[in-house]
Amino acid sequence: MHFLSPLLENYIANHSEPEPQLLTELTRETHLKVVQPRMITGHFQGRVLSMLSKIINPAYILEIGTYTGYSALCLAEGLQKNGELHTIEVNEELHQLQRTYFDKSGFGSQIFQHMGDALYIIPTLEKIFDLVFIDAQKVNYDAYFEAVITKTKPGSIILSDNVLWSGKVVEPLQKGDKATEALLAYNEKLKNDPRVETVLLPIRDGLTLSRVL
Repeated sequence: MHFLSPLLENYIANHSEPEPQLLTELTRETHLKVVQPRMITGHFQGRVLSMLSKIINPAYILEIGTYTGYSALCLAEGLQKNGELHTIEVNEELHQLQRTYFDKSGFGSQIFQHMGDALYIIPTLEKIFDLVFIDAQKVNYDAYFEAVITKTKPGSIILSDNVLWSGKVVEPLQKGDKATEALLAYNEKLKNDPRVETVLLPIRDGLTLSRVL
């Protein structure tokens, strides 16, 4: 499901901050070398992530689901001078591509890669995060949320991506569609969870912003 026409999407992108050249190069290489390149964050949402990070000015960022590193680089733009971004990816084949672009960006020394299952890695991270970005396996969103909320403080922001799931959240649930079922439950959970206040933004495929109370 396309929520906006291509004409409007282009207008929005053309009237937002331009995409940095390094991210244009990363997008091109992702499309040439990586399976499912549509998973990359992209220009407009990337600028949204960058702006949110700059507003928050976090000392510590946690990202669940690195892919090729586009969103991590956007989030890193708002880091404090000595801040750290920890990003977790299950696909070890993407490690070197991520590192190449992290090091090109100037944020290389501030970005720490973790390879493996986020649910095992998160408890080992001895940080309190100001900003968290969840963009990994949809069936695990609830588990990711529960794991990270113990690593936040009042005022921390938890972002959850793809929460509209190409519009499937408002269509009849298909038998066996575990991802949509999980997202429906997750969206309802965030709406009613007394630990956070939440707004679901219709940005790209849906981006939920939850503020820890």
